[in-house]
Amino acid sequence: MLRHDALRRVRWPILRRLGFHAWGDERSSVRGPGVEYAESREYEFGEDARTIDWNLSARSDRVFVRESHPDRGLDAWLIVDASASLDWGTALMLKREAALDMASAASSLIARHGSRVGAIVFDARVRRILPPVAGRRGRLHLVGSLDADMSAPPGGPATALAAALWQAVKVIRRPGLLIVISDFLAAGGWQRPMATLGHRHELVAARVIDPTELSIPDIGVVTFEDPETGRQLQVDTSNRRLRERFELAAAEQSERISRDLKRAHAVEFHITTGQPFVPQLIEYLRRRSHEINRRGSPHPA
Repeated sequence: MLRHDALRRVRWPILRRLGFHAWGDERSSVRGPGVEYAESREYEFGEDARTIDWNLSARSDRVFVRESHPDRGLDAWLIVDASASLDWGTALMLKREAALDMASAASSLIARHGSRVGAIVFDARVRRILPPVAGRRGRLHLVGSLDADMSAPPGGPATALAAALWQAVKVIRRPGLLIVISDFLAAGGWQRPMATLGHRHELVAARVIDPTELSIPDIGVVTFEDPETGRQLQVDTSNRRLRERFELAAAEQSERISRDLKRAHAVEFHITTGQPFVPQLIEYLRRRSHEINRRGSPHPA
């Protein structure tokens, strides 16, 4: 399990009003008894006199009451890729390790303030659905289950990203925070359910990348193996034209994925195996918080 003192000083930024259950300190999208002021309106017969805005009423010939946003808990879901393509890493860690670090850190940050966290784990199929849980014990069980799933051999060569996203469309009914942790190296068909989720939920795409997926170093003749199919290919990396063609194709693929995520209204966050994970996450959270503060949007989780 990921442990880092620096994560104790940050919060997960939330853009939308998403909270719905009564145990937590997120600001809700509905109005009712609470502590954060929303607006005043004219008093209706039979309402609780404790909600009367006496200062405003004293300046008017009518009686007004204060409405506020009740504090509610957020429901968050982690949609975690455990497919064979994550068994790759040429730098500090495997992509699989980076994905698990992301899931562990996100669950800790979000659950810290009374919100609940669930997960959908997939490889060649949807492997497991873990309903949202709250509290330290629930989070430890969630992370333990994710660790077991990420450590188990993948169930097949493909990546069932589209199936996992469609499953999320069916299972996750209330608006919440969704974090999709994947390399997005999957067959087409995931864009439509991703857009459906982005329309209803706050959607973050945590995209796990290894440096060699974007650029091949000049290290002579090497054998590459596709972790999903087992197919091997011998490549002479000293060939400059080959490296240029690879970089061009990789850049086009990366840009295509980014465009698809943007169309789905997902916030894209790159996690590279070439750098320590925690500083990358903290930098993203600070950047996102700054963006939200400029918009005058909800407080972070």
